[in-house]
Amino acid sequence: MKIRRAEEKDADRVLDLLSQVLEIHAAIRPDVFVSGTTKHSRAEVLAIFADDSSPVYVAEEDGAVIGYAFCVIKDRPKKEFFVPGRALDIDDLCVDESARGRGVGEALFRFVKEEAKRLGCQGVTLNVWEGNGPARAFYEKMGMRPQRTVMEYIF
Repeated sequence: MKIRRAEEKDADRVLDLLSQVLEIHAAIRPDVFVSGTTKHSRAEVLAIFADDSSPVYVAEEDGAVIGYAFCVIKDRPKKEFFVPGRALDIDDLCVDESARGRGVGEALFRFVKEEAKRLGCQGVTLNVWEGNGPARAFYEKMGMRPQRTVMEYIF
């Protein structure tokens, strides 16, 4: 398996994987996510691929993309009460349904951690939707721990 920066040729496959993630979220929160859609259009995916502040990495096996990690470099706000810092935020991570359980997600996560160090980040952050137990368990296995909790009241 090879992990590399996403390229234009990967866009259609990444869109397929984005739809897999969307369906997981739509099953958990149909009040928020619309089944049958994706988070980004093809044009948006290509723009993100070209933006160095939002690197996307793909896991490739035998020439086929089997996973991705959409990342965003985030600087803490420049406020006197914050210690200056930077994190590499995983906005979205997906492993193709057919490749799950084979270490692809772990390899992507390790790669993102190394990229975060290379980019001068102090750590890696991400959000997990409540109800997505498998994702939360995976990230905890990778050594992540909660930073804060976002709460809601639904009418």
